Amino acid sequence: MKTNHLLIGVCSLLLYSCTSYQKIPYLQGIEAVNDTQEILPMYDAHIRPKDLLTITVNTTDPEAAAPFNLTVQSTITSNQTYTVTQQAALQQYLVDNQGTIDFPVLGELQVSGLSIKAAENLIRVKLQPYLKETPIVTVRMMNYKISVLGEVAKPGTFTISNEKVNVLEALAMAGDMTIWGIRDNVKLVREDENGKREIIVLNLNQADIVDSPYYYLQQNDILYVSPNKTKAKNSDTGQSTSLWVSATSILVSIASLLVTIFK
Repeated sequence: MKTNHLLIGVCSLLLYSCTSYQKIPYLQGIEAVNDTQEILPMYDAHIRPKDLLTITVNTTDPEAAAPFNLTVQSTITSNQTYTVTQQAALQQYLVDNQGTIDFPVLGELQVSGLSIKAAENLIRVKLQPYLKETPIVTVRMMNYKISVLGEVAKPGTFTISNEKVNVLEALAMAGDMTIWGIRDNVKLVREDENGKREIIVLNLNQADIVDSPYYYLQQNDILYVSPNKTKAKNSDTGQSTSLWVSATSILVSIASLLVTIFK
């Protein structure tokens, strides 16, 4: 009978270990993803209210394109020669709450909801009556950033220069999850262009996350990694222990003082 109980205990321990391990690795069950024939569209960032844009217009005649490029003069001081020079810098466009920007000569342009490519095409078409040749228009987002919080090695806010980042890349920038992070319950906080917020739960243990519409992050997305129960218990234990040690130290100090006084 004792032998049976021992075997049951060992089997339960092994089963628990296997279950715990399955909660650690990312992207399990890759066969289901690799065998699918579905072709997903390439991700393309879309402009939203409060985005900061830089827009440049270039032609073979710089003077013809100059009225369509917002520039400000920045001062550069040289300590060695004590000379002051002026250098032109591009001014950024802030997309307002209605999704428009005020473009030189052209006036208000509705850009919210457009991809970068679509915004470039829109401006290019609008400029045709003013230029003899088709201009090269370049639009870039300057505030494309995401935040990663919770059980990661280096939480913080990160600026994405190429306007494209997925969940795993975001975690990599934050130093990856700690061993206490819950991988099947990562929360994505997202706000759309109308100000509506939603919280999406992502399971990074499963490989089909790469096919999720939430795999690629949008500007201003927030990822939160919750701690598991072990980390929470350790945190409570650590705080209780610290309070107990502090109280004990105070009592010992008072006792020592009383012994010294009445000695």
